[in-house]
Amino acid sequence: MERDAYKAHLGRAWAIFAVCVIGFDLSMFYRVSVTVISPELARDLSLSATELGDLSAAFFYAFALCQIPLGMSLDRLGARRVMTGLGLVGVGSAVMFALAESASTAVIARVLMGIGMSCNLMGPLYLISIWFPPNRFATVTGLLTSLGVLGQLGAATPLVYLSQALGWRGAFVAVAAFNLVQVAAPYFIVRDRRPGVESPPVVSENPLKGLGQVLKMPLYWIISMGNFFRYGCIMAIIGLWGGPYLINAMGLSPVEAGNALFATSLGFMIGQPIFGRMSDSMFQTRKGIIIPSLFVSALFTLILGWLPSGLTVWAVYTLFFIMGLASAPGQIMFAHIRELVPPHLTARAMTSTNLFLMIGPAAVMQFSGLLVDIEPTAINSAGDLWPVWIFLTAGLVAAGLAYFLVPDSRPDKA
Repeated sequence: MERDAYKAHLGRAWAIFAVCVIGFDLSMFYRVSVTVISPELARDLSLSATELGDLSAAFFYAFALCQIPLGMSLDRLGARRVMTGLGLVGVGSAVMFALAESASTAVIARVLMGIGMSCNLMGPLYLISIWFPPNRFATVTGLLTSLGVLGQLGAATPLVYLSQALGWRGAFVAVAAFNLVQVAAPYFIVRDRRPGVESPPVVSENPLKGLGQVLKMPLYWIISMGNFFRYGCIMAIIGLWGGPYLINAMGLSPVEAGNALFATSLGFMIGQPIFGRMSDSMFQTRKGIIIPSLFVSALFTLILGWLPSGLTVWAVYTLFFIMGLASAPGQIMFAHIRELVPPHLTARAMTSTNLFLMIGPAAVMQFSGLLVDIEPTAINSAGDLWPVWIFLTAGLVAAGLAYFLVPDSRPDKA
């Protein structure tokens, strides 16, 4: 009977999913959009290398700091209104960025961009939990995050071509126009509840008290720790140490190094829906998928310190593909915490966990940088980065061991 209730509104559910995918792709686009236009930005806004770094980081910190108030808003206002309102902030920020004449204005625009995109993952997760059966949550969220890679790809070569045709300012005005169309979609298509299903009772309490209930749960901190190290470690490899390691230590050409890092992203993209399906249907477990993934990630990170420089490029590609694949089950952590907290705390729990997901890359990259005594260009062997590999491995192992303390949940009982 319950399955029939979901099937009756399957068309609306997938329409909402499509809207969410486009919004998430935009968020992923904005995250990395500074990279390929950085020469033009540096020239037009007189930016130093440090200021370029600040410009890129501003989005992530703003996005992360929004997660806790975002959870309160989703629990009380629903995804439709919150996604629409914040989406308009995103549109305005893209226009502001296009019109920026100074570094400070561009940074403010990036901060607002992070705020505007802050609901484009948690809002979809909130809606998926309502419109799809519980035993499909990890599968559908895996598909969502896998398709988010398209947004990252859009911020690469397509953005270069668009910038060449319109200039980087014109390119962002064009993206803002597309963003405005996307913002209208949630208002007209998204609904916070399936027909005939009542909203969970709003607990009449200070929203900070509800947040306090989440923060008092040991399972929240353990799952958040898993998210912190799982995503932080893989991003530290893809976004910071992978390039110098592969080119200077392993002797790969820049193209070959790029291919290896692409293989990591490919494994990550392919693995998310597969592991989601395994967790939802095949094995019906969350811990049974998450814990092995953390330990496998730790093992392959440690292996990086022992790789001989004469290894074939295809062996390197395979290794990095497996590393991306091992990191892919991370989105199951959102399904796990959703099933372990009371319904009225669902959004607050997921968004508070997402805060650690977004802070992880920045914190892990910054701390690992303190462990390396030489410049990245001076790295000439895998062993030069042993402090980094040990730190990343230790974090992943600690997260895996701690995860044994979290009770399991089964989708069919959610």
